[in-house]
Parts: sequence; C-alpha cells; structure tokens
Amino acid sequence: MIELVKKAMFTGIGVMSLTKEKVEEVAKDFVDKGKLSEQEGKKLVQEMMDRSEESKNELKKQIESLVKASMAQMDVASKTEVKALKKEIAALRDALSKTD
Repeated sequence: MIELVKKAMFTGIGVMSLTKEKVEEVAKDFVDKGKLSEQEGKKLVQEMMDRSEESKNELKKQIESLVKASMAQMDVASKTEVKALKKEIAALRDALSKTD
C-alpha cells in the first residue's frame, strides 16, 4: 500500500517541490483515512524528504556542470584564475618597485 501512496504523491507533486509540511499533510490524511499506519506515515514522510533532498542535490550538480561548461565555452576566467593573475600582478609590481 505504501508503494501505491508514494507513486500517487510522485504523480501529483513534483519530487523537487515537496515540502515537509505538504508531505506530512498528505501522510496524515492517509493515516486518518486508515490507508496507512502511523508508522508507515512517518516512514513515508522520511522517504519523501530524502528523495526530495536527493533530487535537489542532483539538480544542483547538473546546474553547476552546465554553468562551468558555459563559462568555459565563453572563455571567461574563473575566480581561481583571476586570483592567480592578481597575485602575479602584485609580484610584478613588487619586483618593478625594487628595480627603481
């Protein structure tokens, strides 16, 4: 029964947009109607929140990857590269000031 409830929730609510309150509300409704035990309801809430977090983390990784690829295609300097260049410029300035 709990698998059927999960499938229904995934169909009705995008996993990414699940909020704990919404999951708890749906689980409580099923418990109140006797379709799930209280223990199954708690387990459902935890599983849904875990899946939601996993989906958010996966989406974040994909976005970061796309941004990095886009930045590389646009030939934009990374923060690390800019920092290295600033250090090099400071060293060159220091070297030039010592030769004067």
